[in-house]
Amino acid sequence: MTNSEGQIAGLPAQSRTLHLSGRALGKSIFYLGGLIAAAAFALPFFWMVSTSLKSPPDVFISPPKWVPWPLQWQTYPEAWTFIPFFSYTINTLQIAIPSIIGVLFSCTLTAYGFARIRAWGRDVLFFICLSTMMIPWAVTMVPLFIIFKNLGWTGTYLPLIVPSFLGSAFYIFLLRQFFLTIPMELSDAARVDGCSELGIFSRIILPLSKPVLATVTLFEFNRVWSDYLAPLIFLTRQEHFTIALGLTYFLDRDRPLWNLAMAGNTMAIIPVIIVFVLAQRAFIEGITLTGIKG
Repeated sequence: MTNSEGQIAGLPAQSRTLHLSGRALGKSIFYLGGLIAAAAFALPFFWMVSTSLKSPPDVFISPPKWVPWPLQWQTYPEAWTFIPFFSYTINTLQIAIPSIIGVLFSCTLTAYGFARIRAWGRDVLFFICLSTMMIPWAVTMVPLFIIFKNLGWTGTYLPLIVPSFLGSAFYIFLLRQFFLTIPMELSDAARVDGCSELGIFSRIILPLSKPVLATVTLFEFNRVWSDYLAPLIFLTRQEHFTIALGLTYFLDRDRPLWNLAMAGNTMAIIPVIIVFVLAQRAFIEGITLTGIKG
């Protein structure tokens, strides 16, 4: 029996009933608020799917139809063939997979140094690293374009992949905070046994860090999958376009094809949902444990 349960049992019957009723009411309000918030977040997704199953005249009908009838299932194969959907998906994966490998390689090593290696000026360097998060993408966009153009990388996937191998302050912060939750005694014991820092990192830290690694993987995959501005700037040929760029073809017309656009967006979201479902447990654990220790 916990302390709170013992305190409740020691109350008079009437007070105990009121206390339990108050707890039940508080839980009911909490769950009701959660349901309302969940419905608010799910509403845009439901409207997108609903619009994808409408005929063009029903898209802007007033009052709107939340559940269209009859359902226009043919919009999905039409959206798939209207643009080279499969090719754009493969192009996006060609960027996403190397980018994930890049951030996992660069950010884990950097975060390990900030979290586990005692060195003079370590915290100052970490503060400088975090300060780069305050620099907007719009500020670095033009200098980056000039650099990559002079390197001859524009029109290729290199400007979208190579920066991931140079680290990300946000991912370094997440990984560092998780590494701080791992007891330092494990590393000290490994050093006594003659293990090098690289051996400690690969044999002890990484196997214990699967939740945060899954979190970083999911974040980076979602970032690359939904990125529109960077591919728009650096890619020049249509056969190299990503899924985010390809979806704009439904709207870049005199009469936008809104139902096909919503069908394409629905199909584009499916891979993100699949990745989240596969990594859901590790992702939630990583988010929960990250930041426990500062």
